[in-house]
Formats: sequence, C-alpha cells, structure tokens
Amino acid sequence: MASVNKVILVGNLGRDPEVRYSAEGSAICNISIATTSQWKDRTSGERREETEWHRVVFYNRLAEIAGEYLRKGRPVYVEGRLRTRKWTGQDGQERFTTEIIAEQMQMLGGRDGGDMGGGSMGGGEYGGGGAPAPQRAQRPAPQQQQQQQAPRNNAPMSDNLADMDDDIPF
Repeated sequence: MASVNKVILVGNLGRDPEVRYSAEGSAICNISIATTSQWKDRTSGERREETEWHRVVFYNRLAEIAGEYLRKGRPVYVEGRLRTRKWTGQDGQERFTTEIIAEQMQMLGGRDGGDMGGGSMGGGEYGGGGAPAPQRAQRPAPQQQQQQQAPRNNAPMSDNLADMDDDIPF
C-alpha cells in the first residue's frame, strides 16, 4: 500500500536563515518556523494560544533563494516531508531530531513583510525548486455550462448508495 509523508506549514520565521555549503558545494539552509494554534478554554472561557516550532531544511537552489530572501518574522509557506535523523553528540550521547525537508516554498506578505494581505513574492522560479505553480481551471460561461450538463437521474439517492456498498474497499 502506498504511504504519504507530506507537511504543509504557514508560519513566521523565528530567526534569519543559516546557509552553509556541503563539501560537494551544495547549498543547505536551515530555518525555524513558528506556527500558532488558538482556542477558547472551556473551563475558564479565556483565549489560549500555543506556538509550535518547526525545523526546516532547504537544499540546493531553493536553499540559496531561502537564504537570500527570507528574514526573521516574515510569513512563509513551506511544503515538504518529515525526516528524523540520529547522530552522536560531542558528549557521546545519541541524539535525534525531526525536521521538514522543504520541497516548495512561497514567501508571503508584501516586499517589506508588513502585511499578510499584500502581494506574494516568489512566483515562477522562486516558487519552490522548479515545481510549477498549480493553475486554476477556468469555468465556462454560464450558457456553455448549461449546455454541457448531463441529464439528471431523478431516482432516489438511497437506491444508488445501496449498490455502492459492495464496491467500497474499507
């Protein structure tokens, strides 16, 4: 069976990006993104807030772009996958970390980073490592839409649902 390892984050940078280069010359950029959840406490009625910090790693050209354009406090959209690494610290202890390996990135807000509602930066090649941005499907004009509709079956839905039970794999 296929599996999915997908992470989507929208949050603010906790610090400026750290860019370094591997021995082979590949760029590696590390950032931390803060995401915030808000809810109302049932017992006290007070608004509560919880911030979660995420480690994100960019590679190659996307790392160079992130290092050049991202800044502390700026909003960013990141898509990627989870990875857990193990290493031995200087004290000899085994350590683990879970991080997001970024595959796409979109800078949010205006050029000055002031408002979330401003234009987004980074379309085209800056949109995330060569993956094209999704295109919106255009709707046909209302007259065309009516002509393209198939005739409706007025049979009750319960009859159709009973037939589908045998086809559902779970």
